[in-house]
Amino acid sequence: MVGNGEDPRIVLERLIAERGENYADLSRLLNRNPAYIQQFIKRGTPRKLDEEDRRVLARYFGVAEEMLGGAPQRDAPPAKVRSLPAVITVPRLSLGASAGPGTLDEDERATGVMAFDANWLRHLGVRPQRVSIIRVDGESMAPTLNDGDEIMVDHDDDAERLRDGVYVLRLDGVLMVKRLAMGPRRGLFSVLSDNPHYPDWVDIDPALVVIVGRVVWTGRRLI
Repeated sequence: MVGNGEDPRIVLERLIAERGENYADLSRLLNRNPAYIQQFIKRGTPRKLDEEDRRVLARYFGVAEEMLGGAPQRDAPPAKVRSLPAVITVPRLSLGASAGPGTLDEDERATGVMAFDANWLRHLGVRPQRVSIIRVDGESMAPTLNDGDEIMVDHDDDAERLRDGVYVLRLDGVLMVKRLAMGPRRGLFSVLSDNPHYPDWVDIDPALVVIVGRVVWTGRRLI
């Protein structure tokens, strides 16, 4: 039990339900195996959260560590007072989504991270564990996206939620970022380049396209 009289497992399970999170994603946030949080809540294994895991979860949910099993701190705010916003690291993948002829996605290992405020990510409507940052290669999406821009891709926003917008996709085994436009013919859509000097694919069969995710944010260097 903790200072407020509640078992940390009950507190954590309630936070997960209130925020629409899931066990596996939170486990990955901690760089643990996908069953780690579920085992902690349901089976009591481990008996208590590792200190670093507790710190990350407390900051992520915006609660005091005491609520998750930490020792009460002298002069600390009451347990139910929100703490500083959590800073979430988003992986930066070592591939480029081509805005030109396309780049083969031969290497999707993370080469670094970018840090974002967790509340800001929620404001975007994304789950922090389901986004990644990749670099745009080429100019076919100019002026919307330029060569070298960094884009945030929401992997939850996939083929099941397809609508007009900018997406990262695989077409004929090639990774690219393009604008999708839903067509008048049911089930068909077009893959478009914002730059008129590059080609479009009109009314193509969705079976030929793998949707990686929707682009929800972009950042670029000012020269």
